[in-house]
Amino acid sequence: MTVAPESPAATTPSLLATLPGHWYTAPGVFRREQEHLFEAMWFCAVRGADLDRPGAFRTVQIGRENVLITRNRRGELRAFLNICRHRGARLCTEESGMVRRSLQCPYHAWTYDLDGRLTAAPNLQKMPDIDRVERGLVPVRLREWLGYVWVCLAEEPPSFEETVIGAVADRLGDAASVERYDVAGLALGRRTSYDVRANWKLIVENFMECYHCATIHPELTDVLPEFADGLAAQYFVGHGAEFAEEAQGFTVDGSEGFGRIAGIAEEQDRRYYAITVRPQVFLNLVPDHVIMHRMFPLAPDRTLVECDWLYAPEVVASEQDLSKSVELFHRVNAQDFDACERTQPAMDSRAYRDGGVLVPSEHHIGAFHRWVTDHVPAPDAEERP
Repeated sequence: MTVAPESPAATTPSLLATLPGHWYTAPGVFRREQEHLFEAMWFCAVRGADLDRPGAFRTVQIGRENVLITRNRRGELRAFLNICRHRGARLCTEESGMVRRSLQCPYHAWTYDLDGRLTAAPNLQKMPDIDRVERGLVPVRLREWLGYVWVCLAEEPPSFEETVIGAVADRLGDAASVERYDVAGLALGRRTSYDVRANWKLIVENFMECYHCATIHPELTDVLPEFADGLAAQYFVGHGAEFAEEAQGFTVDGSEGFGRIAGIAEEQDRRYYAITVRPQVFLNLVPDHVIMHRMFPLAPDRTLVECDWLYAPEVVASEQDLSKSVELFHRVNAQDFDACERTQPAMDSRAYRDGGVLVPSEHHIGAFHRWVTDHVPAPDAEERP
């Protein structure tokens, strides 16, 4: 087991400062985060299987932009800014849906094919000088990995291999460890959306530490007893928290789950691995399923979290009862998000003007704070309390 640089064995003093409170409340800070993080980095948008046929689409909010993701007639995924090139109306107003052959603006009926090319508009034949490609939808860079569609709004996206796959490899020790779960080949068993009235960074910080686990996660610590000691699995490269001896599976009551995912290694059995892929993905690996969180920060004090529970296709197809399996992390989510919502109001308090502190088992959160401040310009003087 390799100890991370920020572990208590290697870090002093005992208390480290957090970000000041206005980093969680100031609209100007959030705007810069939208620009320098969510609109500049690879963002996990949708599960590819949700778009199961040509013409299926989904819209997602990424920073200040609304992005439309669809499949073209050849079954290839495409992403565009969800903006008509005529007068700027939102092209698709629903979160998801299906079109037959084209995308039509509901305002003036400008129409685009599923590759984004302008194909029709009222009186278009009388405007022969219009370049239908140039006046097409604005494309967005797209990658598929782990069965999900990742998009990047930047003109020059960062390396996907370094920033996304690299984040998983850094946590697990290598990228092959996650590939063994065949996440892309799993089936969606359950999806739950949570509208959390808290800043996205509070949610990340909460996920990264387990100092709170003994206090608010009784069901989780029953299955993963080492979490009761306060050390999060993410402290250690390659480490997965071991199931309790009496736990038969990763379920709300420790009862038996489902058959082990075929490809995982023997040493991954009866282990839980937690991975943060900045800025907005949490990946949770257990022997019989995978839990994927995607955050969509909407305001300084509001974050939509979409959580997928993924299982072997035969488990979902057989309509086995998933409730005890889903319920464990659903409770963890509810407990965590309640804690974040109770914390958010304090970010405006004079008591938190200079921030709080991180105890040794939370020191790795300091690396997340440094990552944020390295990428996001500091608030202006008028934005500080």
